[in-house]
Amino acid sequence: MNRQEKETVVSELRENFAGSNGLFLVNYRGMSVAQLQRLRKMIYQNHGHLKVAKVRLVKRAIEGLPGSEDLSPILKGQVALVFADKESSAIAKVIYNFAKENEAFNVLAGYIDASVLPASMVNRIATLPSKEVLIAQLCGTLNAPITRLICLLPKIKAESAEVATQVE
Repeated sequence: MNRQEKETVVSELRENFAGSNGLFLVNYRGMSVAQLQRLRKMIYQNHGHLKVAKVRLVKRAIEGLPGSEDLSPILKGQVALVFADKESSAIAKVIYNFAKENEAFNVLAGYIDASVLPASMVNRIATLPSKEVLIAQLCGTLNAPITRLICLLPKIKAESAEVATQVE
């Protein structure tokens, strides 16, 4: 790889960092080409993409990013970058489920909202329900007191009418 190709890779990686909602560092050592292609396809279907690049070039690409000093020590060995173009939790679920199926594959860290997340936190994000489900749960929680009040109002009215007839 000549200097111009390396500069192109670094600039592409910087564009990917800037345009993504989240990034996940994964170890793919020991995986077959077919497994890696299957992973790429699953990530692509969930609006993300996987990049494999030399660690030195990745380190150059992340220079100047907030939190890059925490990300640099993780970059060792064969590391692939999984970028989330839309929803990072969907990509976290894909790589979490893929890691459960394949022993050779594991999550090293995540980078979301300019902060580095350990692998345990990425796995926790992956086990959360989707954004739509969380919003529905929140709406149900907010709606519950009002619904109970509406159900109780006719009972209170009936009881007060009953008390009024007993008093007369």
